[in-house]
Amino acid sequence: MASYNKIILLGNLTRDPQLSFTPSQTAVVDFSLATNRSWRAQDGSQRDETCFVDCRMFGKRAEVINKYLRKGQPLFVEGRLTFDSWTAQDGSKRSKHRVTVEEFQFVGGAQQQGARSNSQPSSQQQTNYDNTSQQAPEAPSAPAYGDAIDDIPF
Repeated sequence: MASYNKIILLGNLTRDPQLSFTPSQTAVVDFSLATNRSWRAQDGSQRDETCFVDCRMFGKRAEVINKYLRKGQPLFVEGRLTFDSWTAQDGSKRSKHRVTVEEFQFVGGAQQQGARSNSQPSSQQQTNYDNTSQQAPEAPSAPAYGDAIDDIPF
């Protein structure tokens, strides 16, 4: 039997990420995304719908999310849908679906991202989410308009 479990979301954080650690000291971050949908109803009125999705990520990249994101900022995530069930304090059975994030990508510029600490990455720093940071190569400056025309080979 074939199966496929992939979730792709682009939304805004509804609250600051909450970082915790497992007993084996693996980082876990929990956050929630709000995704919006707009459409025009049959009567011509504009309708909007917001969906709130709980997300969880593990490992060093969870610490990156906790460090650089806060409520209201956009985030692109890819992951899988997981089902959690538990018994509440009153003895009732509870359950919910959650997205376990496997990959993510910051959305927006450095001004939109901001940092939760004073150490913001520079606009030329590229983060490799496998625990290392690398300095991005210096981008060549764009030639002046007249220079670009002189360089055309025809």
